[in-house]
Amino acid sequence: MNRFTLIWRNMWRKPVRTLFTMLAVLVVFFLFTLLEGLRLAFSLSDLGAEAQERLLTSHKVSLIMMLPEAYQSRIARLPGVDAVSHSTWFGGRYQDHPEFAQYPVVAEEYLSLNAEIDLSEEYRQAWLANRGGAVVGRPVANQYGWQVGDRVPLKSSIWTRANGSNVWEFDIEGIFDDSGGGMNSGVLLFHYDYFEEARAWGKGTVGWYVTRGDGSIPLEGLMAGIDAEFANSPAETKTNTEAAFAQEYARQFGNIGFIVTLILAAVVFMIMLVTGHTMAQSVRERIHEIGVLKTLGFTSGSIFRLTVLEGLLLVLPVGLLAMLLGWGMLNVVTERMGAMLPGGLKIGTYSVVLGLSLMLAITLGSVLPPVIRALRLDIVALLRSS
Repeated sequence: MNRFTLIWRNMWRKPVRTLFTMLAVLVVFFLFTLLEGLRLAFSLSDLGAEAQERLLTSHKVSLIMMLPEAYQSRIARLPGVDAVSHSTWFGGRYQDHPEFAQYPVVAEEYLSLNAEIDLSEEYRQAWLANRGGAVVGRPVANQYGWQVGDRVPLKSSIWTRANGSNVWEFDIEGIFDDSGGGMNSGVLLFHYDYFEEARAWGKGTVGWYVTRGDGSIPLEGLMAGIDAEFANSPAETKTNTEAAFAQEYARQFGNIGFIVTLILAAVVFMIMLVTGHTMAQSVRERIHEIGVLKTLGFTSGSIFRLTVLEGLLLVLPVGLLAMLLGWGMLNVVTERMGAMLPGGLKIGTYSVVLGLSLMLAITLGSVLPPVIRALRLDIVALLRSS
């Protein structure tokens, strides 16, 4: 009998107990993977460099308050400004689905400012040629099954048309990808001119401005200069980087990262108790056998290694399987909720390393206390324990 056979047979000495322990580990690390994906999605930690450098200017009081369209020319004249454009929240729903992001934009300006939008030249020209056309991020198109050429009705909860209807129809002229961390991948873009002409109220106003600096002035100075331009005006502004704005918006849902961390800590603690109880019982049942092994020449170190390897064999393969299943589930959720989660649910290298570290911590935390207590006994005491 080799050592692996000894470990395997010891592990399956009580098959029901072993199976339930493995099931607990499977559930814990499956939940760990899902919660890590959720935490990363709300932390917005992987936004591209473009979002770190673009500035977003909104109303100082609230994002829902509009700004005059005339502000664009005033921002464009400020020192250090390379380009500026605007967007507005449309608030549309497709059928009975939840709202997702739709913006009326000046197409050429918006695409120039958002170079991470990968839209083919064919789609670009088709969109520019169609006043009622729209382009959409691939996650949204996949979720709703939209294809180029489809005519899509959206019911806005904010904007009514001049004819009194709140249903707007758009021709899908293109589908694009986003290489900048997903900020634009969950968005439908349509022409501002079409929106301005058709809306019943709010003409001459926009939701926010997006600005790119030319590098001659630090971002902090440029932000201060934009806000100073409109100080003491009827519509004062607040400017921040696009990435900081997105993270501030995500925090409105609460500190998701902290909440998830607390849940994970509680779950890991509980599984450590479960596996600790299993290993403690296993070691107690083998006190006499440990004495026999010592009599046969096994050192305390070799017995310790055998026990630790048994714990790893109990936790590590099941934990890795659980993380693989969790990763698959994240992909399924992302595919079905692309409009709500444009950046996707995913885990990175840090999450994998953290998961492996937790598996090791659970193993050592469960194995060390009982085996150390057993190895402190001499051979006579071990043989008497039967």
